[in-house]
Order: sequence, then structure tokens, then C-alpha cells
Amino acid sequence: MRAYDLIKRKRDGGRLAQEEIAAFLDAYTRGDIPDYQASAMLMAIFFRGMDAAELAAWTRAMLESGEVLDLSDIPGVKVDKHSTGGVGDKVSIPLVPLVMACGVKVPMIAGRGLGHTGGTIDKLEAIPGFSVELGVDRFRRQVSEIGAALIGQTAELAPADRKLYALRDATATVESIPLISSSILSKKLAEGCDALVLDVKVGQGAFMKDLGQARELARTMVDLGRQMGRRMVALLTGMEQPLGRAVGNALEVVESIEVLRGGGPEDLEHLTVELGAEMLVLGEAVANLESGRDRIRAAIADGSGLRAFEALVEAQGGDPRVVREPERLPRAPRTEVVRAPSAGYVVGIQAEEVGLAAMTLGAGRSRKEDPIDPAVGFVLQRKVGDRVEPGEPLAIAHLPDGRPSADALSRLLAAFTIAEEAPRQPPLVLERIA
Repeated sequence: MRAYDLIKRKRDGGRLAQEEIAAFLDAYTRGDIPDYQASAMLMAIFFRGMDAAELAAWTRAMLESGEVLDLSDIPGVKVDKHSTGGVGDKVSIPLVPLVMACGVKVPMIAGRGLGHTGGTIDKLEAIPGFSVELGVDRFRRQVSEIGAALIGQTAELAPADRKLYALRDATATVESIPLISSSILSKKLAEGCDALVLDVKVGQGAFMKDLGQARELARTMVDLGRQMGRRMVALLTGMEQPLGRAVGNALEVVESIEVLRGGGPEDLEHLTVELGAEMLVLGEAVANLESGRDRIRAAIADGSGLRAFEALVEAQGGDPRVVREPERLPRAPRTEVVRAPSAGYVVGIQAEEVGLAAMTLGAGRSRKEDPIDPAVGFVLQRKVGDRVEPGEPLAIAHLPDGRPSADALSRLLAAFTIAEEAPRQPPLVLERIA
């Protein structure tokens, strides 16, 4: 095999055989194919795409480039959830303990935030002592013993994806549905799950701005996962405004605890229940979605989800007292109220702008090596559809000492649109693809 020949064939619209794809990715992972040739292949795929057989072969080769966990000795169906990312999307934090409280095992490998969207791993690390680096053996043991583990990607799992992901970011080949699908599924399937629920975000605060593109991505991943022998469901959910009210790492952990206590924002609780119901059905804990919703709501009402979160935090070295006393989480040294300049209804909150404003405070990172300030961020006091009078709070900003905040506050205020007429409220869950 010559890498040149494969690149040329794909560039010209030809097909690659399964063994050619496997050999190409194996050689690249080992360092025998240089970045410039891998970049050329990524660009050829970006423009020419892949058919179903090529995509399955590409995903399988990335999956098998490293260790693939076998959790078959752990009883029951192992179910995970993946979100394509959004602002204020902290769903995994209340969702995992609720699902484990209902008897379904959840092996979850989550990511860090980059740009305007936050990462589950960054949020969990706001909990004092919480470790996301368990190692494979401890990960397996924890899933078996308490029902869930929530960690970051290890060096052993899907190393081809780790190399290609960095290359895609540098070569403007990120926005490719075959490359996105294979990247997500190679990581998720390497962790040993039997089933996967996808939360594909749609809107100006999401990676996918267009409903048609989001639908295509969801359908591609569902079909691809099934080819790989997994049970799959995808929900398309709106990201035109932040999910919940908190944006910022420790602030989002607090809000997640509020959901587990039964007092979280309506939209966040609703999506947690919907995704949880899908996971329980795939995990064979319930017969249908309505029963699944009832079980998740019951785990909130009886406190079993909260207790499961406490057990999860303790198992991963975190301070379990945080679950009962959220004030133990990092707190910003000062706050400032962002007030409405006029009367009317909030008709829009640009989620991406809110996320970028939080990033400038230190809640997110523009480069992978940037440090995170876990305490800073915003808590929205008004959401789309709420009435506001001049001078009333739109948000409370949690600010750092010694870092300019005026630009972030101006950006946050500009993200709100206020008008005289109340807006129509779109549904949070737009479509279900199975």
C-alpha cells in the first residue's frame, strides 16, 4: 500500500477497501505516515465523503487502533450518552447518577470544553478532589461495583482519533459528517458500552446550526452504531439559548445538584428525564419511554439519584459533602448584576455569545493548554419568554479578581434581545431518530 495512491483515489471520488483503510490508519497511528499525507486524506474525505461501508471501516479502524474495553463480564446492558455540546449543557452530571440509581450501568468517557461550549470533565473537576483519571482497571471495577464511572479519554483508547482530531482542527476539516461520526463513535464504543443515546444539539449555540445537517449527523451515527453492533437512539435538541440557567463549571455542578433535589430549571430537568428514559429503555430496565420517565422522576423524588451522585463523587476521590453542601464548591470572589436596559419580553439569548463571554472570564479555554477558573461564570435570571422591567436582573455574573470583566459583561448583555411581544416557545426536543 502507498498512502499516495489511496489519497489520490479518494481525491478523485473512488472507494477505499476495508483493508486499505485499516492499513492507512494503522500506519498513521504508528507514525509511518506523516501528518501532511493524513491531512491530504482528511481533505479528500471532507470533499468526497464516504459511503456506508467506508465509514464503518474507518470507524472500526480508529476504534481498534487502541484498547477496546470488554465489559461483557459485568451483568446487564451498559448504556452511555453523548452530547455534541452546547452552552450550559451539564446534563451528564445529574443524568448518570439517576440512571445508575435505576439499575442501569453507565460507563462514560467524557470530554473537556474548547471554545464556547463547556466540557463535563472540567465541570466535575470543580468538585474538590474529584479525579477523572481512573485507569482502565479501576474504571471497570467502579462500573461493576457502584454502577457508573465518569472519566476523561485515556491514552489507550482510540489513539488514532486523538491524532486525527488535532489534525482536523488545524486543517479546517472539522465540519465533515463522516469524520465527526467516526470520531465520536470510535471513542464511545472503545469504552465498552452496549448502547448509546445521542443528544445532537441544534441552533446558533451548537456545533450544528442547521436542522437538516443535525438530522443527517444523527442518522449517520445511529446507522453507523448499529453496524457496529450497538443499540442506538438520537434526540435532536434545541440550543438557541443556554440550557438551564448556570454557565460556568462550579455553577453548573450546583445546578445539577438542584436537579437531583427536584428543584432544577424546567428545561434542564425535562431533557434529563427524556434522555434518562431513553437510556433505561435501551438498558432493558423498563418496557417503554413513559415508564422510563416515571422511573427517572421517581429517582429524583425519593432522593436515590442524589445518593447515587454522592457515591459516584466519593468513589472518584471527590468530597462527597459537596452533594449536601454545594457551598463547598469554588466560589468567585465577587458578583455583579447585569440589568435589563428596557421593558419587554426576552425573545432571544444568543447561547454562543454567552459561552464566549464566560470563556473570557476564564470559565472556558480557547487553547487546550489554557487553565480553567472553576468558580466564574453566569447565572441567568431571565430566559426566553420571561417578562422584564428596566433595571431588573437579567443575569448575575460571578467574576474573578484581577482580570478585566467589562468586555465579558458587555458581551453578555448584548446576547439578550428584548421586545414588546412575547415570543413563541419552540420545543426543546425537536426530533427522535431511532
